[in-house]
Formats: sequence, structure tokens, C-alpha cells
Amino acid sequence: MKLRQTSLLATAALIGLLPLAAHAADAAPGTSPDDLSTVSERIRQTGEQIRADLKKARARFEAQKAKEEAERKRVAEQARQQAIQEEKQRQAQDAVQARARQEELARAGQAEREKQRILAAQRVQEEEAAKRQAAKERAAEALREARASVGERAFAEEELAAKAQIAKEQTAKERAAEALRKARASVGVRAFAD
Repeated sequence: MKLRQTSLLATAALIGLLPLAAHAADAAPGTSPDDLSTVSERIRQTGEQIRADLKKARARFEAQKAKEEAERKRVAEQARQQAIQEEKQRQAQDAVQARARQEELARAGQAEREKQRILAAQRVQEEEAAKRQAAKERAAEALREARASVGERAFAEEELAAKAQIAKEQTAKERAAEALRKARASVGVRAFAD
């Protein structure tokens, strides 16, 4: 921009000097027309040189402007490509994180279902054990009442049968406890911590 202003000022100064040079040549005593033509030719050559210099300066200015515009476009394209690449990376990371969250939720759900299944099995076993215990207590109470009313000898055989039944129930209870221990060992202690 400064180059254009400078060249315009130089052109204006030369145009302004042309009339002065012509008047000076006319006013100078003893100047010949050849001298005037030589001066005029020199002024014309100087004007042409200035115009040529202005064209070169303008061409350099336009070339510099085009070069700067091309560099600006290159930088903008590079920034755009970088932004696209970063967005793709962010989306890939988001997808990986979402997959990891889904897998974690699936594992947690499966662990919770397994825990609920084990707890339900444990409740069933506890209920069955409570029923067996209640049945034993009722049988023992009935035996006591029968002994009290008839005597102990009459129920000796029934007592042996009741003891056998108790032993059988005790064995079943031990098997259930062993199955529970194995289930806990296979799932892990953490599943029962909650």
C-alpha cells in the first residue's frame, strides 16, 4: 500500500515538474531548440523509467499479495484438516468409552443376577432347613407327649425311626451347606459382600 502511494506521489511530482522545466528552457537565454529537445527527451525517458518502475513495483506488490493469499489459504486448509482429524479421534475415543461402559454395565448386571440367584437359592435352603427344624421340633414334642401319656418303652422303635429321620435331614442340611460353599467359591466372596 505504501509502495502505491509513493509511486503516485513520484508521478505527481514529475508531472508538476514538466511545466517548470519547459518554462525554464524557454526563459533561459541562449538555449537552442536542440537543448530543449534533449531536455524534453530526458524528461520523457525519466517518465517512462518511472512508469516502468511503477509497473514492476505494482507487479511485485500483486505477486506478494497473491503469495500471502495462497499462504493464508494453505494455513486455513491445514487448520481445517487438523480439526477434522481431531474430531475423528474424539469420536473414536467416545465410541471406545461407550463400548467400555456398556460392557461394564453388562458385567455388573450379570454379577447382580448371579448374586440374586445365589441369594434366592440360599433363602430356599434356609426355608427348607427351617421347615425341617420345625418338623423335628413338632415330632419331638409329639414324641414327648406320647411318652408322657403311654410310657417310654412303647415308643423305643419310633424314637429310633425319628433319630434316623433326623440323621437323614442332618445329612441333607450338610449337603446343602457344602453346595452353598461351592457356589460362593465359584462366584467369589465379593458377590456376597453386598
